[in-house]
Amino acid sequence: MPIPDTLDLVALARQAALDAGFELTLSPDAERQRAALPTAPPDSATRTDLRGLLWSSIDNVDSMDLDQIEVAEQLPDGAIRLRIGLADVDAFVPKDTPLDRHAGANTTSIYTGVALFPMLPNVLSTDRTSLAEHADRAAVVVSFTVLPDGTVTSGDGDGISLALVRNRAKLAYETLGPWLADEAPLPESVARVDGLEPQLRL
Repeated sequence: MPIPDTLDLVALARQAALDAGFELTLSPDAERQRAALPTAPPDSATRTDLRGLLWSSIDNVDSMDLDQIEVAEQLPDGAIRLRIGLADVDAFVPKDTPLDRHAGANTTSIYTGVALFPMLPNVLSTDRTSLAEHADRAAVVVSFTVLPDGTVTSGDGDGISLALVRNRAKLAYETLGPWLADEAPLPESVARVDGLEPQLRL
């Protein structure tokens, strides 16, 4: 069989995804829901305000769909309180709505190298629910305490809560890993945020 002079790799990736059963376009109902999405979560006023903490994210350098941030706090008894903030997509896409059913059908975003087919529309995945740097966002926060011997326990204030957060620094594995291994200098993304270096080492 002759090989064509040019291959449309995006079209091939799209066809492979369709052949595997993925939904690459929104239904009319899901499209209407996407068009009517609010700019902020409807329950912002009732969330715990944790925007003052030194949250940071660690992802690939080119990631825009940031779904997790973290912050550590040294407690007086030597324990460490660790908080993990997860993007609260449910604040915008309630269960069993058209967009939720679309996401449930795909269950994942598809990264092909030549094209990205997101599980949710970009207005959500890389904007309103992405825990983007310097942006106020809704998150589900899981908080727990790590004792000096490494035991994980629940202290006062630990548990799961709905919160407002603000990512202070978008960090990347490519620069953070070598620095933590003492193989590279302090990344500029860390240096420009007061107090972030010791917090990351903690």
